[in-house]
Amino acid sequence: MTEPAASRTILLVNGPNLNLLGKREPGIYGATTLAEIESTLTARALERQYQLVCFQSNHEGAIVDTVQQYGWVASGIIINPGALTHYSIAVRDALAAVPAVTIEVHLSNIAAREPFRHHSVVSAVVRGTIAGLGPAGYVLALDYLIDLFDRST
Repeated sequence: MTEPAASRTILLVNGPNLNLLGKREPGIYGATTLAEIESTLTARALERQYQLVCFQSNHEGAIVDTVQQYGWVASGIIINPGALTHYSIAVRDALAAVPAVTIEVHLSNIAAREPFRHHSVVSAVVRGTIAGLGPAGYVLALDYLIDLFDRST
């Protein structure tokens, strides 16, 4: 994967049902809400002079549209595709089509869950995957991308 032109924008994409974080299955996904994750990451990005664009949708096409829109102007993408992880060739192909460096994040360890959750169709087209670390996985992804981009400028 080639690095995109220098941009101080990172796109955060969260897929289906992640708008219910803090309410939905807290034993698996934790008590932290999506708004709290977005707030933490936005503040952390701003501290390092980056802009974080946050997007969540329960609709596959809206996620594809957003990746296509921002994937050419943002240096990086952090994506938790939710259930789309396991079957969305459309999301996978959108990520593969854009030059932004992408990190896949999952709150839970998908390999330790039900068998249908073990495979990610997007993992093959992203720089790396962080799974099972809860909200800290998003922070690690953001820090990785910012460190990568700051080293290359």
